[in-house]
Amino acid sequence: MAELFALTDYLDRELRLKEIPDYPGAMNGLQIENQGEVTKVGAAVDASLPVFEKAVAEGVDLLLVHHGMFWQGAQPLTGAFYQKTKLAFEAGMALYSAHIPLDVHPVWGNNKQLAKAIGMNEAETFFDWKGIQLGMCQKMDLSLADLTSSIERAVGGRVHMCAGGADQAGRVGIITGGAGSEVAAVAAAGIDTFITGEGPHWSFPMAEELGINLIYAGHYATETFGVRVLAQHLKQDFGVDACFLDHPTGL
Repeated sequence: MAELFALTDYLDRELRLKEIPDYPGAMNGLQIENQGEVTKVGAAVDASLPVFEKAVAEGVDLLLVHHGMFWQGAQPLTGAFYQKTKLAFEAGMALYSAHIPLDVHPVWGNNKQLAKAIGMNEAETFFDWKGIQLGMCQKMDLSLADLTSSIERAVGGRVHMCAGGADQAGRVGIITGGAGSEVAAVAAAGIDTFITGEGPHWSFPMAEELGINLIYAGHYATETFGVRVLAQHLKQDFGVDACFLDHPTGL
């Protein structure tokens, strides 16, 4: 058992919530508190109603997510939003969310963990965004086909490829999630092969025109890494149980 605020204060510090910028709807940190005790942490990508239902069924009393409850801004306590809140209150389940701070964390981050999974063991940070480095990059001496196979093993499924560049991976950049719209800026940063989760339709033809390889590995699939690793870290350091609540979107 762990004390809720000791655990969340630790996360706030380690994830540098006060220093890392984010989108307004992220509202990083503790979004719902409980009575103060944590025995089991559930890790998930999205704070969706099916995830809440799975978490309650698993006996989770701290749900740790990448995308929190408030992406759409202020909203009335009706419908699914009411149901999620009611479930959490009745089950005594707290909710903690970490978006960009978890993407960029040097140990637990989505970028770091995906890079590690595909053999980018000397990756450096790159891509300035609001005063921080949003991604990771490294030159890789392997074919684009071999890199693609490695990514598919890491994310557990097929990826979508725009082979707009060379058949060698070259300088590989990773920004997990929905960073496909940054393809032009990534190409300008000297990246030959860009790995992200998803992007707008126009990012594919733009990648072709820019002569860069663009690999869409899935928004959900590229962002399971951080919450899973962090939940296991809390299990080891705080003596709580932990589980991963898989609810893929297919996007």
